[in-house]
Amino acid sequence: MNRAVQRPLEALNFFMADMQAGIGPFLGVFLLAHGWGSGMIGTVMTVGGIAAMAFTIPAGALIDATTRKRLYVVIPGICTVAASGIILLSQEFWVVAASQVATALAGALIGPAVTGMTLGITRQAGFNRQMGRNQAFNHAGNVVGAGLSGLLGWQFGYVAVFLLAALFGVLAIASVLMIPGQAIDDRAARGLSDAEGAGAAGAWQVLSECKPLLALAAALLLFHLGNAAMLPLYGLAVVAATQSNGPAFVAATIMVAQAVMIVTALVAMRMAEKEGYWLVLLVSFLSLPVRGVVAAGWIDEWGVLPVQALDGIGAGLQSVAVPGLVARILDGTGRINVGQGAVMTAQGIGAALSPAIGGWIAEHMGYPASFLVLGGFALGSIAIWLVCSASLKKACAGTPASGTPASVAAQPAGGC
Repeated sequence: MNRAVQRPLEALNFFMADMQAGIGPFLGVFLLAHGWGSGMIGTVMTVGGIAAMAFTIPAGALIDATTRKRLYVVIPGICTVAASGIILLSQEFWVVAASQVATALAGALIGPAVTGMTLGITRQAGFNRQMGRNQAFNHAGNVVGAGLSGLLGWQFGYVAVFLLAALFGVLAIASVLMIPGQAIDDRAARGLSDAEGAGAAGAWQVLSECKPLLALAAALLLFHLGNAAMLPLYGLAVVAATQSNGPAFVAATIMVAQAVMIVTALVAMRMAEKEGYWLVLLVSFLSLPVRGVVAAGWIDEWGVLPVQALDGIGAGLQSVAVPGLVARILDGTGRINVGQGAVMTAQGIGAALSPAIGGWIAEHMGYPASFLVLGGFALGSIAIWLVCSASLKKACAGTPASGTPASVAAQPAGGC
């Protein structure tokens, strides 16, 4: 890839990390300091998750259709920063909920837009390798953003965290505008072949008939049902038990996980090239039950190291493997970004329910019980991955011929 295109793309992934996060990772301890209980904190996070869930498939369809993908990073980026700032002005439930909804909608657009741009620039041949680099830069941006946010939040309060996110937002927008529009092949960006009539199948038909994609979505739903609430609840548990500094501790939890994700994103890229995506995702699912057990038994400041290292393994592997696998499965259908949106919807369903489930369990049964229940949801992901291994391994290892709908080509007779 031309370095003049690759560098701004990687810079975008670096700066968009803190722009998208804003005050979000610190939301739990911020609201806790303003008198909120863990149940209501989980509920307001769930509101944002539901909004994201409802919008991700339409967002993917929009990215497939548009020839102005850069615009769908710029405008949502501005909205994300503004939504984070509103929380600082008022902590009323409906204000916080509206902010979470706006942030969720913006994130639902930015993710597919960046994935689509990457595929349009690299095509299928270079997509896996570039996604590994993208995610490494994204996780590095999270490490830097979290470290600076923790330091500035400790010294100057939550306003400084917001101002840092706004600065990263400006730099992310500048980065995306440096990517030439003509460098993005919009047909390749949606997985559309040059063959006449390719991509004619409707989005619903492609998604509903693709058994490997449905199995992937179901496994990810269960994983995120357990994973999404683990970090904010662990932060609340440690802060409540040890009276730690809220911003500093949350920053530490993020930095540990994201530092591990930098390495695992690059490892996932190599593993996918040699072993296929099936093993990469199986390892990611296995990490969550172990994380739940460790979190339940080690609630103190040092526990953040193993708990968040395991988060880094699971999320880091998935950050590369999931978009890469969806792009491979749906190559030739012209519906890749709709597929990305469908998978994000499944993840969003799990992530939306997770904070409410985890928060209420923690409030009534204690934090250790909550961590064990959340970690246990991934056992369902592992079961799906093993039961459906025949069709999934073929889809994970092979590349469908251009112009052949992968929903057909990737499935053995009988599916899973």
